[in-house]
Amino acid sequence: MTFLFRLISNFFKAIFLSLAFLRSLIFNLLFIALVVAVIYFLRPAEEVFLEDDTILKLNITGDVVEQPSQGDPFGGYGGRLLGLPGEPRETVLQDILDGIAQAENDPKISAILLDLKNMGRIGLNQMESIGHALLDFKRSNKPVVSAGDYFSQNQYYLASHADSLFLNPMGGIDLHGFGLYRFYFKEALEKLKVDFHVFQVGSYKSALEPITRNSMSAEDRSQTRAWLSALWENYTVDVAEQRSLKPEDINNYINSIPSNLEKVGGDTAKLALSYGLVDELKTRQEVRAYLSQFAGYSNGNDLNLVSLNNYLSRGTPSHGVTEENEDQVGLIVAQGTIVTGESRPGTIGADTISTLLRRAGENDRIKAVVLRIDSGGGSAFASELIRQEILALKEKGKPLFVSMGTFAASGGYWIAADADEIWASPNTLTGSIGIFMALPTFDTILKQGGIHRDGVGTTNLAAGIDLSKPLSEELRRAIELSLQNGYDRFISLVAEGRDMEPSDVEALAQGKVYAGEKAREIGLVDELGALDQVIEAAAVRSGISDYSVNTLVPSLSWWDRLLFQIGAETRLRLQKSSVYRSLIKSAEPALSALQTFLIFPDPNGMYAHWMINYFE
Repeated sequence: MTFLFRLISNFFKAIFLSLAFLRSLIFNLLFIALVVAVIYFLRPAEEVFLEDDTILKLNITGDVVEQPSQGDPFGGYGGRLLGLPGEPRETVLQDILDGIAQAENDPKISAILLDLKNMGRIGLNQMESIGHALLDFKRSNKPVVSAGDYFSQNQYYLASHADSLFLNPMGGIDLHGFGLYRFYFKEALEKLKVDFHVFQVGSYKSALEPITRNSMSAEDRSQTRAWLSALWENYTVDVAEQRSLKPEDINNYINSIPSNLEKVGGDTAKLALSYGLVDELKTRQEVRAYLSQFAGYSNGNDLNLVSLNNYLSRGTPSHGVTEENEDQVGLIVAQGTIVTGESRPGTIGADTISTLLRRAGENDRIKAVVLRIDSGGGSAFASELIRQEILALKEKGKPLFVSMGTFAASGGYWIAADADEIWASPNTLTGSIGIFMALPTFDTILKQGGIHRDGVGTTNLAAGIDLSKPLSEELRRAIELSLQNGYDRFISLVAEGRDMEPSDVEALAQGKVYAGEKAREIGLVDELGALDQVIEAAAVRSGISDYSVNTLVPSLSWWDRLLFQIGAETRLRLQKSSVYRSLIKSAEPALSALQTFLIFPDPNGMYAHWMINYFE
């Protein structure tokens, strides 16, 4: 018995000592992290020295975003402490544009080398902006070179703007066109005995089709084909122009891929060369020898190359640094799913954006505001809160212009409607004016499992929305009336903001999605242009000519930033897997829907969301 007591005592003592050790380890790691943070923030800035004849290595890594996510509180050291890759998790679009513009007039920079192998998600309008910047750079008589082992469709768009485009003899170019494919769950939900009660206004509002159908509706197929075709035409025209080809050459390359490969013995690199998609096939060693004519050598055999991040440290950001005494145009970036509360990485928090709009309104040096929107929508209530703050800003006499990014649809358009001017790119997707609500009930499967729920209440609606019971007719009718009111409000605010008749808005609404050029034709957009053009137009409207851009940004907590760092680093590593890219491309629409419903609930249960965050 004594032995047994001793054994039990030793067991619990071992557990206690293990917990004490674990606690000590965690606190020690936190202390080390704190020391690293202090050293990082107090260290003197290191000046990047450039040799003559240096090549700017435009290494675009991770997703291209409109503003930094502020994920790593240690400026890159956090991920390394955790054993994660030390590469940037994302690249800010404006940083790319600033780097190219800075290099154009820098006598130390002799050329640009496009390094696209680690590029993640990027919108067609973002690629267009980078392409225009590269064309401006080439006017300085400095070459742009692109070399890769393999080019994805998005990578190739940027690579096509190079003066010299090289492909590895064992490589290939993956051009396949644009497509949008979803999973549909109606039959699966029926088998699982889950009853979804769907309410929506807008015959083209396709956000809920994955749970109400087993295939794409004729209306959604028609509108999706229209905007996909418009964007694909823009892609092929741009690429063909840069490569001195015809758009039909790009389509022939794709549509005749089996017979084309047969002609070259299945060699994908030779096929790309035969179609004029690349200039030459070169190994990495041959590319290095080619680059030596533009760059000198340092440290023995190393070519003079400078990465984008290091190069940017030598200059001044075009957006974000201001002088105290000069006029300013305020820039606010709204990127992600629209939600109530504070912003988190990947979301547009109504409280956060409202605070930034108030700051802009209260800052006497800010004479105009540009709101950059890149969102497929989200909570209708949160969208309205932001719109109300926009109206309050305009009452102060400050013009507010909207610049649309890749998406500004549904709730994204809700918050844009009252802008003094709305700008988009030809490749922006906007519209999707409609709202919806979906409620699941599990009464059927619960009954089958022998689970019942009962009780009494003082009114017909005392039980509220009870997921264990069928939806009552009273509640169903109340939801329908509330949703119709929300849709009518959406139509009215667009009509008022765009100075249109409600009947005209209704005709182009119904959840339809439009590409930028079409949106301008029907009056949803005023002008087509890049962000810098919008900023300039806002400055002109406010009557200022000598100004700087003040980017107003929210602050994230240390914990939020660290959590985002871990998630983003993991995603970056997974993105390098072609299997992961294929799976996430198929699953993302469904994941987006779950995120919107479960993680970012609307107080009224009404959503103005397109449910598409990315396509390729």
